[in-house]
Amino acid sequence: MFVVFCPQSIPFAGTILGGFLPGEMVLIQGSVPSGADRFQVDFTCGSSVKPRADVAFHFNPRIKKSCIVCNTLTKECWGREQIHYEMPFRLEVDFELIILILKDQFKVAVNGAHLLEYKHRVELERVDTISISGKVKVQAVGILSPSSSPTSPAGSLTNQDTEMSMRTDSIPFRGQLVNGLSVGRSIIIKGETNQNFLREPAASDWVRHRSPPEPSLEEARFVRNSFLSDCWGHEETVLASFPFTAGQYFEMIIRCDSQHFRVAMNGQHQLDYKHRMKELSAINQVEVKGDVTLLAVRVL
Repeated sequence: MFVVFCPQSIPFAGTILGGFLPGEMVLIQGSVPSGADRFQVDFTCGSSVKPRADVAFHFNPRIKKSCIVCNTLTKECWGREQIHYEMPFRLEVDFELIILILKDQFKVAVNGAHLLEYKHRVELERVDTISISGKVKVQAVGILSPSSSPTSPAGSLTNQDTEMSMRTDSIPFRGQLVNGLSVGRSIIIKGETNQNFLREPAASDWVRHRSPPEPSLEEARFVRNSFLSDCWGHEETVLASFPFTAGQYFEMIIRCDSQHFRVAMNGQHQLDYKHRMKELSAINQVEVKGDVTLLAVRVL
């Protein structure tokens, strides 16, 4: 499962058909506006207002008090608060919140650093809705399923064998995919197109054994192709709209499923690219080049 929500307003509530499963990961990207005092992310059992739905996991950063309060609501009664005295959220600063769902607990990381754990007080099978409220701006909410490979990130948010996260200004950039690519893994690329990002780079072997998209602003084309056995394949260029703007921030998520690469830009699904190389584990590098400032590359 790969689900991306782009909330148009807060409060936001999204229902996951079939509910949440152990190993799934929720990614929330946003920022805390100036003057904000608190916001909350709730994993709930349905979306009933009266009576209020049970809240399996209440994650409530209280910025002015520099603490995070976690709790559970059952039958409209709050349980014992679990208070974490650390505040990774900053006013007017972007954040990436990751909540990993395990069989016995939630594990939370902010901006790539482990933050806290919260043991289940409600059966996970009942949880099917995520809601966000309070003073916060949210750009995207993503739900990622666990990898089917032995190197699933379900074991640890910080295990270097399953997750690669780095910030770099160096272009071209090349990073190793530990143990190769596999179904269920995602590559997240954050960057900003340069003002002179107006031409398509010269053809080379940079997509050998992999097939990332190659954008061109001048011709407003989003080119997808594969370079296998020293030969380029058939270009795919059809796209409803062109998602890049010169000099603007972007976030690209490339999700690998059993048949395709699924590509989302800034929280919106853009395209599917059918695998032309069947041996996914042989895809062992990710490379970024061209007229772009690279901010971060993350592999989940």
